[in-house]
Amino acid sequence: MWRATAVALALTAGFLIGGPPASAAQAPGELAQTPPMGWNSWNKFACDIDEELIRETADAMVSTGMKAAGYEYVNIDDCWMAPTRTADGRLQADPVRFPSGIKALADYVHARGLKLGIYSSAGLHTCQGLPASLGNEEIDAQSFADWEVDYLKYDNCGHPGLPGIPRYKAMADALAKTGRPIVYSVCEWGSEQPWLWADGIGADLWRTTGDISDNWSSVMSLLDQQVGIEQYARQSGWNDPDMLEVGNGGLTPDESRAHMSLWALLNAPLLAGNDLRSVSAADLAILTDPEVIAVNQDWGGRQGSKLRDDGATEVWAKPMSSGGVAVVLLNRDSSARTISASAASLGLAGRRFVVRDLWADTSRESSGVVRASVPSHGAAMFVVAPYRGPVLAPLVTLGLDVAAYAKTGANVPATLTLFNDGTSAATSASVSITPPSGWTSSPAGPARIAAVPPRGSAARTFTLTPGVAAPGEFDLAVRGSWTGRGTVAQAEVESKLVVVDPLPEGDSYLSDVPWAFAQNGWGPAERDRSNGEQGEGDGNPLTIAGQTWAKGIGVHAVASLGFFTGGDCSRFAAMVGVDDEEAPENRGSVAFEVWGDGVLLAKTPTLLVNQPAVPLSADLTGVDLLELRATDGGDGVTSDHGDWADAKVSC
Repeated sequence: MWRATAVALALTAGFLIGGPPASAAQAPGELAQTPPMGWNSWNKFACDIDEELIRETADAMVSTGMKAAGYEYVNIDDCWMAPTRTADGRLQADPVRFPSGIKALADYVHARGLKLGIYSSAGLHTCQGLPASLGNEEIDAQSFADWEVDYLKYDNCGHPGLPGIPRYKAMADALAKTGRPIVYSVCEWGSEQPWLWADGIGADLWRTTGDISDNWSSVMSLLDQQVGIEQYARQSGWNDPDMLEVGNGGLTPDESRAHMSLWALLNAPLLAGNDLRSVSAADLAILTDPEVIAVNQDWGGRQGSKLRDDGATEVWAKPMSSGGVAVVLLNRDSSARTISASAASLGLAGRRFVVRDLWADTSRESSGVVRASVPSHGAAMFVVAPYRGPVLAPLVTLGLDVAAYAKTGANVPATLTLFNDGTSAATSASVSITPPSGWTSSPAGPARIAAVPPRGSAARTFTLTPGVAAPGEFDLAVRGSWTGRGTVAQAEVESKLVVVDPLPEGDSYLSDVPWAFAQNGWGPAERDRSNGEQGEGDGNPLTIAGQTWAKGIGVHAVASLGFFTGGDCSRFAAMVGVDDEEAPENRGSVAFEVWGDGVLLAKTPTLLVNQPAVPLSADLTGVDLLELRATDGGDGVTSDHGDWADAKVSC
C-alpha cells in the first residue's frame, strides 16, 4: 500500500504518473490507451478451465486487491468452445465446462467491475484443435459482441500457410463492424513482424514472441527479442512479449521481481497467469506494487529499451512523461553484481537528482549516478529525476566483489565497497562479512570506515578460508551500515559461492563432468541423450541429420550450461545441430553460442531440423567460466531440441 510520505515525496519529485482509463467511445485500435492489465487462464491452467474457475478468479481479483491495483480483464484462453459449431454456424461454449454460456459469465464479471476476454485463432482450428475463426470472422465477432466480450486474444494456429495480414485484418474489420469496443490482441508470435503492420489494421496490441515458459531462460529470451522494436509501440498500440509467470513456481522471488520490473518498463500488457485464488502475499506484492505499475501505465513518448549491455549485466531505461527516467539494472549473472548508470547517460541534466527505489520504497539523493547491488537473476528498479527539494540522505550502495566459483581448498578474496553517489558524506560506516558455514574470514569482525565522501568510495577486503576442501554451494552474506544526513542506513547483500573440483587434465567430455549451472527451456538438460519431451532420462540417442553420437548434451532452447574451468583449459569443441526427434514434420531451429567469462567467443547461424551438424569451437585460454547457450533462432521455442554432440574440453 501507499505510504503517505512516499506519495508526497513522489509527487513532489514529479515522477509517478498514472494514465487515464480507456474510453468505450474510442475507435477500434484506440481502446488501450494504457497497456492492458488483467489475468489470463493459459499459463497456469491450460485447458483445465471451466466457468467456476473464471468466476472464482473474478472474485479473487477483487478480494486480493488486484482490481484496485488496475487489473481489469479476466481473459479465457483456448479450450472454452465446444468441438462443433451450432446448426447456424456459431461458436458455442463447451456445454460441460461452461454450461451457463459466455454471456452469463460476462454478466458475472461485469457485475464485479471487471471485463471479460475471450480467445480464438486466425485459422481453421485453435492450437488445441477446436473450432476457430478463419472464414467465420463476422459471425464470430458478432457472437463476441452479443455476449458483451471486452477483449479478444486472436492466435495463429490452424491456418493453411496463409499470410498473416489479411487473416488478422479480417477479424479487425469484423470487430469494428459490430460497434462494440473490444480490445484486439494479435497473437501472431512475431513470425511476420506484426509490429510493422498490426497497428495499421486496427490492433491494440501484438505479440512479439512465441509463448513464455515458467523459467528464467524463457523470460530472458523474450526480453532479448524486444531489442530494436521499441519504436513501433505507441499509446494505444503496444508490443506484447507475452504474459506474466509471477506466482507459478518456476521463478525465484528475485527473478519474479526482475520479470515484473522489465515488463513494466517495456510498457508491456500486464496479464497475470497464476492462480489468484491461492496467490501468496509475496507474489501479490510483486504483481500489485503501485509504483512499478505506475511506470508501466505512464507513456513518456517511448517504451523502455536497452541502454547498455555489459554481458552479464544490462541497463534498461524509459522516459517518464514528467521528465524523469525509469531505470532497471538487470543482473543475469550467477552471483550478485554492482551495476551503475550515470544521469547523463539517461539523458538527464543537473547537479542533484532524487533516486526513488521502487521496490524498497526509499528515496535518496544523488550527484549524478544511480547504482545498486543486484542479486543473481535479479533487477533493481528506480525512477531518477532532477531534484531541487530539501537535502536527502545520500545514495550509498554496498557492493560485493567475489568470484562466483572457486576451486576446492582455495582461499577466496571478497572485497566490500561502500559507494557514495550522494551530495553529502556518509559517516560512522562499517562493513562485515558472514562466511559460509564451516569457513573463516580474515578479518573476523567488522571493518570500520570513518567517512565516505560525496562521489567517493571506500573498500575493505576479506579473505575467506574453507574449513574442508570439498565441493559444494555455499551462502555468503555481507552487511554495511552508515549515517547520512542524520539517517542511519543499513544494507545486506546475499550471494552464492560455488566450490568445484578442477576439471581433469587432458580431454574430457562435458557430459562426464559436473556443470556449475544448467538452465533448460523444457525439462532437464540430458547427458548423452537428446532432450526428449518430459523428464530426466526420457531422451533418445543424440542424432543430427541421421548421424548419431554416443557422447554429448541434449537441450531445449532457450538453454544455458555453465562449466567452471578455472583458467586451466585451452579449447572447447563440439558438433552442434537440431536433433532428429523433431524431424520431419516440425520446424526446430536453434542457434548455438559459446561464452567465456561473459564474453561471446563463437557462435553458429540458426540451424534447422534435418540440417547436418556443424563444428563449433573456441579458445578457452584464461577463461574461468565456460557457458554454452542454445537460443531459439528468433522464431519461438517450438521443437527447438538442440544437441551439443561430442562436446569436450582440453585442460
